[in-house]
Amino acid sequence: MNFQWYPGHMTKARRQMQEDIKLIDLVIELVDARIPVSSRNPDIDELGKNKYRLILMNKSDLADEAQTGKWSEFFRQQGFFVVALDARRKNGMKQITEAVMEACKEKIERDRKRGIKNRPVRAMVVGIPNVGKSTFINSYAGKAVAKTGNKPGVTKGKQWIRLNKDVELLDTPGILWPKFEDQTVGLRLALVGSMNDQILNVDELAISLIDCLKRDYPGVLTARYEVDEQEENVAILYGIAAKRMCVGKGGEIDYSKAAALLIDEFRSGALGRITLDRR
Repeated sequence: MNFQWYPGHMTKARRQMQEDIKLIDLVIELVDARIPVSSRNPDIDELGKNKYRLILMNKSDLADEAQTGKWSEFFRQQGFFVVALDARRKNGMKQITEAVMEACKEKIERDRKRGIKNRPVRAMVVGIPNVGKSTFINSYAGKAVAKTGNKPGVTKGKQWIRLNKDVELLDTPGILWPKFEDQTVGLRLALVGSMNDQILNVDELAISLIDCLKRDYPGVLTARYEVDEQEENVAILYGIAAKRMCVGKGGEIDYSKAAALLIDEFRSGALGRITLDRR
């Protein structure tokens, strides 16, 4: 399956970000903790060069804790400040202001020496679609100031949000990049819901997910669906369909229904805490 999804508004959003970056002290980049590298837009490093950088590993409640720790350390070694969080439940939010202040301490000290007081840190919030930027902003602000939705492409334009006397945020639309050099990256983005499901082959996606689970999380499928993981992937999907009564007209097994169920249960965390990018 070939993965590609780059709606027209993303081109416009990228151009706008190039303009807005001049106003920014800090780039706050949200990644999906289940795919912390695959969910990083490579354009962001170019856009954010010479700016302070903070990576927020969102949805960490759905990710493998040990892998999150390894990836956090990896990013720190690259020179990023890092916080793992669950923006929906507001876990990890208290650490963010500390990280922002620590990341920008040189700028704050420079302002102080120049006699500039009470100038907030201006931060741009960036990330791919459906990574939870708006949910993070609302949790951080303590009120609904950004639109949210459980599908990619909810935020269409930029908006400035004054959080407190210390921090101002610029929310931006989620953008992917025009071409995936590695289709594995596209696959993982599709699995976590960062692409429009309507353009994807759900059956093939589920077969690929079964591959990942058998390799990195043996026993998960057996525990959840009572299937034999030694069988071929199609047979496993058939077993899931049979166990969960995924049938169509005439009582025939509906593979697509079973595939959608498997992907939904992975995304919701029903299969456990799973990280697809391995460190």
